[in-house]
Amino acid sequence: MKIQAVFFDLFETLITEFENGVRKAPRSNHFVGQLGVDAKLFEQEWKKRQERRMNGTFPDFPSVLRDILSTLGYEAAEEIIDNIHNDRVASKAIPFNRIEPAILEMLGQLRSAGVKVCLISNCTREEVASWESSELAPHFDEAIFSYAVHSAKPEPLIYQLACERIGVSPSDSVFVGDGGSSELDGASDYGLQAYHATWFLPEDRAGKITEYPKLTHPAELIELIAR
Repeated sequence: MKIQAVFFDLFETLITEFENGVRKAPRSNHFVGQLGVDAKLFEQEWKKRQERRMNGTFPDFPSVLRDILSTLGYEAAEEIIDNIHNDRVASKAIPFNRIEPAILEMLGQLRSAGVKVCLISNCTREEVASWESSELAPHFDEAIFSYAVHSAKPEPLIYQLACERIGVSPSDSVFVGDGGSSELDGASDYGLQAYHATWFLPEDRAGKITEYPKLTHPAELIELIAR
């Protein structure tokens, strides 16, 4: 069987938010002091909204902040919210600034081999604001962002949409990801061949998932396609 398409996760698969085990950009709650709210309470409310942030229920980052502030009984000036939003967009752009050459080489070889390439990312609007201007975008036939399609991994719908958008059958395709959000289970359940990309992961995280074959370097995917 010839593999017709590869679906990729984004964060910790094609780009990484870490360097030498340290975050390249601040965590999501680093700005809490500017809002005047308790950091632990904010973190609790932030986590409660995870699913709704990913599926586009919240249209943007400022709306999430306003909702959390309202729930906690706080207010913040729109200027502060705008500044925090701009800072977050800038911090989320950092992982896009330098794409690993091995990643670009892998994507280029897939396209040269006639394999379709599609992104399936659980993300919010501000997290991928730098996608279109990145070195990654030209290599992709389609990019499926969860916030835009109102469905997030591991829901079957997001995999279905991706297959439909590029016109392939799940059985002729593979999904490659670091395993977050149960994405490998979702891909496998939908009929895609799932592979665990561990090249950006520390050993402890890489070892937590044992059900799927591992790819420890981007070149291994090219070898797999060639077979």
